Amino acid sequence: MHGVGISRPALLDARGLTDAAAPDVGAQVAAALREDIGAGDVTALLVAASQEVYARVITREDAVLCGTAWANESFRLLDPAIRLTWHAHDADAVQANALLVEIQGHARGVLTGERTALNFLQTLSGTATTTRRYVEAVAGTGCTILDTRKTLPGLRSAQKYAVRCGGAQNHRIGLFDMFLVKENHIAAAGSLGAAVSAARRQRPDLKVEVEVETLAELEQAFAAAPDIIMLDDFAQADLAQAVARNRARREPVKLEASGGVSLETVRAIAASGVDYISIGALTKHVRAIDLSLRLEFRGS
Repeated sequence: MHGVGISRPALLDARGLTDAAAPDVGAQVAAALREDIGAGDVTALLVAASQEVYARVITREDAVLCGTAWANESFRLLDPAIRLTWHAHDADAVQANALLVEIQGHARGVLTGERTALNFLQTLSGTATTTRRYVEAVAGTGCTILDTRKTLPGLRSAQKYAVRCGGAQNHRIGLFDMFLVKENHIAAAGSLGAAVSAARRQRPDLKVEVEVETLAELEQAFAAAPDIIMLDDFAQADLAQAVARNRARREPVKLEASGGVSLETVRAIAASGVDYISIGALTKHVRAIDLSLRLEFRGS
């Protein structure tokens, strides 16, 4: 049931959010619990094993919720009898002071799992919230916001899910699902064209993207015919020139802008006509959402 101050956005990625949040939720949560609990939660032993507790988690600020599967798993692994009643869903925009979830069960399990659950919720909601701001900033331009591989180690699938909750799309998942040819690859191959040709020979089933830093390199990239060309740190005038040159070609390629993107500049970059803008800050510069868990002990 949705509470006051919660709205459902129309900003879901085409891949949807109906699939499992991430294939490794269980492994990520188990690792986090091991890190926190170690040989055992000694402080929880101060509470009677039969003690029951009721808890409410609220958000202290406007946010986009993300991480419910991780919170559920945090408590399930400790005590499957703990009950969570959610008042919002992943990808929902929630207002400050909104009730997110009610938790009921044995106090020991709730106390032991609360920090792990909140860590996932506040971190992933932070990524989803930042992403939503960028998506809203380019609304109506036809440009798509992408993430990067600049993620927290061990939490890539979680953060990329959070990006989708924010309404953007995932770029490469890793080094295995797409070629991204940069200056070092070009130097090793001998030329940009040679690098693209080698990629096509090795894995013709994968898309090939090349990174360029100047308009001269852009012309080389056009000749090599990759699927996507990344315009790295292009000035606004050069972005416009690159888009114009691309549109004048018989077979235009997809153009992606990257480097130095902020909320103040993203709209102008999108207005240049590029197809994508990739932003490392979505997952790299994480500011956790301020959440509060309030406990009420009940008769044992």
